[in-house]
Amino acid sequence: MGELTLQALFDAEEAPLLRYAFSLVGRRAVAEEIVQDVFMRLHAQWDDVQAPRAWLFRSVRNGAFKHLRDNKREVFHAAKDSRDGGDMPTDEETQRPEVALAHMEAVGALRQMLDELDETDRRLVKLKYFGDMKYRDISKETGLSVGNVGYRLHHILKELAGKLRNLGFDDRYE
Repeated sequence: MGELTLQALFDAEEAPLLRYAFSLVGRRAVAEEIVQDVFMRLHAQWDDVQAPRAWLFRSVRNGAFKHLRDNKREVFHAAKDSRDGGDMPTDEETQRPEVALAHMEAVGALRQMLDELDETDRRLVKLKYFGDMKYRDISKETGLSVGNVGYRLHHILKELAGKLRNLGFDDRYE
């Protein structure tokens, strides 16, 4: 395999980096700015970076956190108005930016993982946790047996929790 070039790295990683940045900041234009800035900095430091892919993801994460810190008011207002209605940190927790940022990162990662589920599993999760439906009602809605609904939801949640742990999130986000 040939030597890694900045262009090859850009071609391979731009889309995943944009998704990652968007999952953290929730705005496409901001995500694009962060990724563009990170690639410009990588270009300037190309000879000094030993692991460019890891450097890119870490730099995007840091750039997103900086944006969130610098625009804290805007971020909290937008998150409270989000259609998903996710739990926001309490007023006391918002005084600790690291807690709020960790929460937002976990929510972003979870949203991305939910989007990656197959259609049936994603529907089960939405019916149960966003629709607040009982297994019996989900069974009627989907045609799956009550036992199968419970079994699948258990394994979906177990898999999501494992993925969150692998990303460094602890049990507070499960």
